[in-house]
Amino acid sequence: MDTNHKPVQIVDGGRGPQLSSCRITVQDIVPYLQQGCACEEIMTIMPVLTKEDIRTVQQYVRDNFDAVMEQDRRIRDRNLERTTPPEIQQIRKKGHAKALALMEQFARDKSQEKNGDSSPR
Repeated sequence: MDTNHKPVQIVDGGRGPQLSSCRITVQDIVPYLQQGCACEEIMTIMPVLTKEDIRTVQQYVRDNFDAVMEQDRRIRDRNLERTTPPEIQQIRKKGHAKALALMEQFARDKSQEKNGDSSPR
Protein backbone atom coordinates (compact mmCIF):
# COMPACT_ATOMS: atom_id res chain seq x y z
CA MET A 1 0.00 0.00 0.00
CA ASP A 2 1.26 3.50 -0.88
CA THR A 3 1.72 5.33 2.44
CA ASN A 4 2.67 8.56 0.63
CA HIS A 5 -0.75 8.92 -1.02
CA LYS A 6 -2.52 12.03 0.22
CA PRO A 7 -6.30 12.09 -0.07
CA VAL A 8 -7.66 14.50 -2.64
CA GLN A 9 -9.13 17.62 -1.11
CA ILE A 10 -10.79 20.79 -2.27
CA VAL A 11 -8.49 23.76 -1.70
CA ASP A 12 -8.56 27.43 -2.59
CA GLY A 13 -5.86 28.05 -5.16
CA GLY A 14 -6.96 31.61 -5.86
CA ARG A 15 -9.38 30.75 -8.68
CA GLY A 16 -12.06 29.36 -6.42
CA PRO A 17 -12.36 25.88 -4.95
CA GLN A 18 -10.15 23.44 -6.84
CA LEU A 19 -8.79 19.95 -6.50
CA SER A 20 -5.58 19.56 -4.50
CA SER A 21 -4.37 17.04 -7.10
CA CYS A 22 -4.48 19.44 -10.08
CA ARG A 23 -5.57 22.94 -11.13
CA ILE A 24 -9.08 21.91 -12.17
CA THR A 25 -11.72 23.85 -10.28
CA VAL A 26 -15.03 22.63 -8.98
CA GLN A 27 -16.73 24.95 -11.48
CA ASP A 28 -14.82 23.28 -14.35
CA ILE A 29 -16.58 20.02 -13.48
CA VAL A 30 -20.02 21.28 -12.40
CA PRO A 31 -21.50 21.45 -15.94
CA TYR A 32 -20.67 17.78 -16.51
CA LEU A 33 -22.25 16.82 -13.20
CA GLN A 34 -25.34 18.84 -14.13
CA GLN A 35 -25.55 16.89 -17.40
CA GLY A 36 -25.41 13.62 -15.45
CA CYS A 37 -22.07 12.53 -16.92
CA ALA A 38 -20.57 9.40 -15.40
CA CYS A 39 -17.06 9.48 -13.92
CA GLU A 40 -15.73 7.68 -16.99
CA GLU A 41 -17.21 10.31 -19.32
CA ILE A 42 -15.69 13.15 -17.31
CA MET A 43 -12.33 11.34 -17.23
CA THR A 44 -12.48 11.05 -21.03
CA ILE A 45 -13.06 14.81 -21.32
CA MET A 46 -10.46 15.64 -18.65
CA PRO A 47 -7.95 12.77 -18.66
CA VAL A 48 -5.95 14.25 -15.76
CA LEU A 49 -8.83 13.44 -13.39
CA THR A 50 -9.23 10.26 -11.40
CA LYS A 51 -12.41 8.75 -9.99
CA GLU A 52 -11.24 9.95 -6.57
CA ASP A 53 -10.98 13.52 -7.92
CA ILE A 54 -14.50 13.41 -9.34
CA ARG A 55 -15.97 11.83 -6.21
CA THR A 56 -14.29 14.54 -4.13
CA VAL A 57 -15.93 17.23 -6.28
CA GLN A 58 -19.29 15.45 -6.13
CA GLN A 59 -19.10 15.38 -2.32
CA TYR A 60 -18.05 19.04 -2.23
CA VAL A 61 -21.02 19.98 -4.42
CA ARG A 62 -23.39 18.02 -2.17
CA ASP A 63 -21.95 19.68 0.94
CA ASN A 64 -21.95 23.20 -0.56
CA PHE A 65 -24.77 22.94 -3.06
CA ASP A 66 -26.27 26.43 -2.69
CA ALA A 67 -22.91 28.23 -2.90
CA VAL A 68 -21.75 26.11 -5.86
CA MET A 69 -24.98 26.68 -7.78
CA GLU A 70 -24.89 30.42 -7.07
CA GLN A 71 -21.34 30.59 -8.44
CA ASP A 72 -22.44 28.57 -11.49
CA ARG A 73 -25.32 31.00 -12.06
CA ARG A 74 -22.94 33.99 -11.86
CA ILE A 75 -20.54 32.37 -14.33
CA ARG A 76 -23.37 31.66 -16.77
CA ASP A 77 -24.72 35.21 -16.46
CA ARG A 78 -21.26 36.68 -17.04
CA ASN A 79 -20.80 34.51 -20.12
CA LEU A 80 -24.17 35.65 -21.52
CA GLU A 81 -23.12 39.29 -21.14
CA ARG A 82 -19.97 38.82 -23.18
CA THR A 83 -20.22 40.16 -26.67
CA THR A 84 -17.97 39.99 -29.68
CA PRO A 85 -16.42 43.38 -30.51
CA PRO A 86 -17.72 44.95 -33.76
CA GLU A 87 -14.32 44.77 -35.46
CA ILE A 88 -14.18 41.00 -34.84
CA GLN A 89 -17.75 40.61 -36.11
CA GLN A 90 -16.69 42.43 -39.31
CA ILE A 91 -13.69 40.12 -39.78
CA ARG A 92 -15.92 37.07 -39.29
CA LYS A 93 -18.49 38.45 -41.74
CA LYS A 94 -15.81 39.02 -44.41
CA GLY A 95 -14.34 35.57 -43.77
CA HIS A 96 -17.77 33.98 -44.10
CA ALA A 97 -18.42 35.79 -47.40
CA LYS A 98 -15.02 34.69 -48.71
CA ALA A 99 -15.67 31.07 -47.72
CA LEU A 100 -19.06 31.14 -49.48
CA ALA A 101 -17.48 32.55 -52.64
CA LEU A 102 -14.83 29.82 -52.59
CA MET A 103 -17.47 27.11 -52.13
CA GLU A 104 -19.49 28.52 -55.03
CA GLN A 105 -16.38 28.61 -57.23
CA PHE A 106 -15.57 25.03 -56.27
CA ALA A 107 -19.13 23.93 -57.14
CA ARG A 108 -18.90 25.68 -60.53
CA ASP A 109 -15.55 24.04 -61.26
CA LYS A 110 -16.92 20.60 -60.32
CA SER A 111 -19.98 21.17 -62.49
CA GLN A 112 -17.80 22.11 -65.46
CA GLU A 113 -15.68 18.98 -64.95
CA LYS A 114 -18.81 16.82 -65.00
CA ASN A 115 -19.94 18.47 -68.21
CA GLY A 116 -16.64 17.67 -69.87
CA ASP A 117 -15.17 21.15 -69.79
CA SER A 118 -11.99 20.53 -67.83
CA SER A 119 -9.92 23.24 -69.49
CA PRO A 120 -7.73 25.10 -66.98
CA ARG A 121 -8.52 28.71 -66.20
